[in-house]
Amino acid sequence: MIINMPDTTANEVNRRLVRLRDEGGAVALGRVLTLVVLADERDVEEAVATTNDASREHPCRVIVVAPAGDATTARLDAQIRVGGDAGASEVVVLRASGPLLERGDTLVMPLLLPDAPIVTWWPREAPADPAADPVGAMAHRRITDTTAVEDPVAMLHTLPGVSRPGDTDLAWARVTLWRGLIAAAIEQPPFESVRGVRVEGETRHTSLHLLAAWLGERLGVPATIVPVAGAEAITRVVLERKDGDIVLDRPDGRVVTITQPGKPERRISLPIRKLNEALIEELRRLDPDEVYEQTLTKGLPLVTVEGAA
Repeated sequence: MIINMPDTTANEVNRRLVRLRDEGGAVALGRVLTLVVLADERDVEEAVATTNDASREHPCRVIVVAPAGDATTARLDAQIRVGGDAGASEVVVLRASGPLLERGDTLVMPLLLPDAPIVTWWPREAPADPAADPVGAMAHRRITDTTAVEDPVAMLHTLPGVSRPGDTDLAWARVTLWRGLIAAAIEQPPFESVRGVRVEGETRHTSLHLLAAWLGERLGVPATIVPVAGAEAITRVVLERKDGDIVLDRPDGRVVTITQPGKPERRISLPIRKLNEALIEELRRLDPDEVYEQTLTKGLPLVTVEGAA
């Protein structure tokens, strides 16, 4: 069910949600968090579809805030989606204009679930300092997606200087499975020290930079990114060792082949993670991710890109 509320207020939207709860059952019960999405108009429907998928694992109230065109006067048009149009959540889309956009926190505060953690997600461009944003400052977790912005690598390299506990990036969630496979390979005999690492692929895909930074910081070795023309994301990871490298090769973006000395070749399904899968991954934890913070602040500055000036 979709309910349109043109030229309204956030308090009116909240009252309508309460009436829906009284008329149709306790809609808000069982919600584990409030997910606030700060989106461009072009991203609203994709963001709603993605949060609908995520809500099946993490039931939540979703509040999407988007600018309403180029209007300069203060106006709020709202839309409430429940039932089949909202997955396992309830979705409120707020299209605001004028001064209402300058303080998004005042828009969402009347709609927050009491005593529930707040997660903020920017599907595309994010503020230079997410924790200083009025909505970001209220959140327990702040999710950016550097893979989706206009200049991914430039944005990624601004994040270490503003990193706060609770910050994270969907580019980090996209390397979780890579990290598990690499850790498992290193922990098998022969137990040799890794002397260097190379991560190959599309350099604009910031997951390469975060994976290289994680490996370099954890192993205490040089980490190099090798550009691969025409690649979609990570295509190959090489862990250099004296008596034979460990190689994880995924040229097709679907299946990774793992080779290491003295062991049979292994092939494992590892498709490029979709947006909904990355968001679900990040919503599984609401505490600060210390490993991500260390990777961002300590590992990223040590990564080099082959051929870079």
